[in-house]
This record gives sequence, structure tokens and C-alpha cells, in this order.
Amino acid sequence: MNNRFRKYYLMTYKEDTGLEDTGLGLIELFLLAVGLSMDAFAVSICKGLSVQELKIKDVLLVGLYFGGFQAFMPVIGYFAGSSFAEMISSFDHWVVFVLLLFIGGNMIKEAFGENEELNPSFDVKTMLLLAIATSIDALAVGVSFAFLKVNIFHAAAFIGVTTFICSLIGIKVGNLFGSKYKAKAEIAGGIILIFIGCKVLLEHLGVIQF
Repeated sequence: MNNRFRKYYLMTYKEDTGLEDTGLGLIELFLLAVGLSMDAFAVSICKGLSVQELKIKDVLLVGLYFGGFQAFMPVIGYFAGSSFAEMISSFDHWVVFVLLLFIGGNMIKEAFGENEELNPSFDVKTMLLLAIATSIDALAVGVSFAFLKVNIFHAAAFIGVTTFICSLIGIKVGNLFGSKYKAKAEIAGGIILIFIGCKVLLEHLGVIQF
């Protein structure tokens, strides 16, 4: 891929996804999706650890629940945030920064907490509660999307697919290796979200430009 074609591709992608001039590009969206998926990844590891015999249908079920809710929650947050986005447009970058700083810091804090033993069941009640619990952060990020004017449906789909894949990997890793990578995943996710929050703030303040 030559430079001219690469430049054209990136411009077309940004126009199609609504990421142009928002402070959130393809790389940032990918990092954000990975960061948000780390909670689901960590819980998937615990689910894999809680069962002795892992079935394919259980693996797909975890991915669909976590990926589905991780895609759905930002949409709710986005439309909730859109209702007052114009009112605070002068300091919206600070809102995004504080939200991502809080979410990322909380993920890092939880990484150093006690390991929770999960119910090995894959019934609707158990999976629904876990899916909601792991996607609350995505709800808050959806609010920040309203201030960045991101195309929410493209972004939500991207986050959902990323979480689906990470959940499949997580439950398999947990079943094979135990909870060895759970805390590391949450710390990495927290750092990524804080980094993106700092980037958005510094760009709006004119300190850095990408």
C-alpha cells in the first residue's frame, strides 16, 4: 500500500465512521475498545477457571453476552450525553478526560483487589448480571462519545466485536492457565483508558497535535 493510497484510505475511513476532527482516530478507537474489553476479558478468565470441561457453546455464549452488552451500553450513554452535550461544549474535553481517568483508575484499583470466585453456571441470570457489570464503563464512555461527536453505531460495533474476541480468548486462557493474567489485563486496560483521556485533553488544549 503506497502512501497516497494509505492517506486516501484513512480519509475515507474517517469520513465514513464520523471520526474526522473529533480527536478520536482509528488507532484511538481500537485502543479504547481493547481497554474497555479488559474487564470482560478478566471476568472471562474467571469463568474459564470456574469450569472443568469447557464447551464451545459456553465459549460463544460468554462472547455474545459480553460483546453484545459492551456494544449496547455506549449507545445508551451516547444518546443520554447528547441531550446536554451542547450545554457544556466549552469544557467537554475535560468531561471526557475525567470520565476516562475515573474508569481507568477504577480498573487499576480493582486489579489489586481480592480475586472473586464466580458461579460456574452459564444460565441467563448469571450471564446477564456479569454482562451488565462488565459494561457499565462502556456506558460512561458512550457519554464521552457524545462530546467527541463520534459515529456511535460504528464505534459501538467495533467495541462489541473487540470485546467478543477478547472474551473468547479470556475464557480459554482461564480454563488453561487459571487467573494468572487477570490482574495484568485490568491494569493494562486502565492505563490505556487513562492514556486516551490525557491525549484528548492535551489535544484540545493545543499542547500536542496528531
